[in-house]
Amino acid sequence: MTDSRHIEAAIYERLSKVIDPELGRSVTDLGMIAAIDATPAAGQDDDGDGTAAGPRDAYDVTVHVELTVPGCPLSETITNQINGAVASYPDADLTPHIEVGSMSRDKLDDLVAGLKAERKQNPFNKPGVRTRIFAIASGKGGVGKSSVTANLAATFAALGYDTAAIDADIYGFSLPRLFGVHTQPTNLNGMLMPVTAWGVKLISIGMFAGADRAILWRGPRLQRSLEQFLSDVWWGEPDVLLLDLAPGTGDMAISVAQALPNAELVVVTTPQPSASDVAVRSGLVALQVPMKVRGIVENMSYYEHKGEKLEIFGRGGGERVSEQLTEALGHDVPLMARLPLEPELRETGEAGRPAVLDADGALRPDGIGAEFKALAERLMAA
Repeated sequence: MTDSRHIEAAIYERLSKVIDPELGRSVTDLGMIAAIDATPAAGQDDDGDGTAAGPRDAYDVTVHVELTVPGCPLSETITNQINGAVASYPDADLTPHIEVGSMSRDKLDDLVAGLKAERKQNPFNKPGVRTRIFAIASGKGGVGKSSVTANLAATFAALGYDTAAIDADIYGFSLPRLFGVHTQPTNLNGMLMPVTAWGVKLISIGMFAGADRAILWRGPRLQRSLEQFLSDVWWGEPDVLLLDLAPGTGDMAISVAQALPNAELVVVTTPQPSASDVAVRSGLVALQVPMKVRGIVENMSYYEHKGEKLEIFGRGGGERVSEQLTEALGHDVPLMARLPLEPELRETGEAGRPAVLDADGALRPDGIGAEFKALAERLMAA
């Protein structure tokens, strides 16, 4: 019969593959597994002599788990993964018993100190960082910039990218509503865990202030809000980070350029001249700050009705912005997508689910899902 110590060691090894969904580290690396106790089930003999009392050895396995905070919102996810790791052990019949507690203050302080020591500063502004950063901008409000950001982030996540999004539109935050988020980030001794929705790790001032309160910040305080979003939130190492900027070329756009010089600007416009002319100015911010303009997205390009594309807002805005920025900046600024005007984009988004996803969270294979998939792939291609 396999002895208890061997079972306990094997289960600890299996638990090293269980990842805390907020911190992105294994529960063993984080010190969340306080103890594992394996005892023979009734009628079993744990003598270690290699003889079995029945067809298969059977054990009761108790795993003592210490969560980072009491009432951790993802405790059920973690315990389900631990249950699965124990129950699927191939060499014996194991019955898992999970006992959940929380870390002592000293243990948690040591864990957080270690995590902060690894990061120390803005994690996206270090040499060798592999995160692709796309700042989504527009010259004016009302062109669907936040909707584009939300659906693009959901698309990246559905394609398998580890995706994060910052709602940097401090005055007009909308990502919490578009993702159906109604909770606050978990505060881990001064380090915040982003809220995950539809596969995207999110942070927004709206998660703290509430959507009914006005934010009147300027200058240093506004810049500090972005620094906190970057440095005081545990992002892990996402493949993609999107920032939903405020309309125009104000303080936040400059702050992003200073904090994230490796960010790539994506300018959203609509077809009519009143929007595209202003959109050019948001791209020209790259002349003053070290930020590359990656491309243009024309939103609300047409409305498809009975097989006909109706250009309700005219046409050519995206091409105009692309041509003018290419000439002004001295490098190709392509028109990367022409997105249709779809009522579902608004209706589904306001209900808390990005319209590119179906109810199960999978990327829609056609329509708006296909459009955003092509945009995401084009952004990641270079």
